[in-house]
Amino acid sequence: MSNKEVGSAVAALIEQVRAIQARGIDREALREIAGLLEKLAERRDFFNFASFPPPAASEGKTATRYRLNDDGDDSPTLYLNSLLPGKKTVPHNHETWAIIVAVEGAEFNRVYLRTDDGSDPEFAELQLEREVTVQPGAPIAFLGDDIHDIRVEGERPTLHFHLYGRPLEALSGRYGVQPDGKVQNYNRNQMEPSMPVVYA
Repeated sequence: MSNKEVGSAVAALIEQVRAIQARGIDREALREIAGLLEKLAERRDFFNFASFPPPAASEGKTATRYRLNDDGDDSPTLYLNSLLPGKKTVPHNHETWAIIVAVEGAEFNRVYLRTDDGSDPEFAELQLEREVTVQPGAPIAFLGDDIHDIRVEGERPTLHFHLYGRPLEALSGRYGVQPDGKVQNYNRNQMEPSMPVVYA
């Protein structure tokens, strides 16, 4: 396996995703894209902990996010998240569509309904709708207004694809909801920088 082969596989996926996105994104389109991403996740010779390791526990971090393509602010963008047990997020939206597909390990997702009327930009009221364990063969997909949180439990790290309709770094309308309902800008208050992958 060469780094260029990985880059070619990622580029081929993004081209297919763009074609689907051009037709319009709905729940059915997300299922179609998730199927393509699941096929890429089977390439364990490309995507594994040796090539995409999580942070060392001694670093005090629980996540490394690898950015696998950079095709501009309006392009679908693929990340590979390598997470340690203990990683968790506050409930948040994505502003664009999003799909999570597991390469290895389990990521626990809680999906919420927003029950307030949205009139107060600094407050949100959430109701738990369902819980989903994302693991190999069990993806999850979101439209831009959907809200979820994640956590990684147990003793094993995870390696999961996160695919977005636009790059996370270009999004300004993502918000996170604190336990008391307070709304914060998610990118500014919660998101750590991605690590770009160069296919030399």
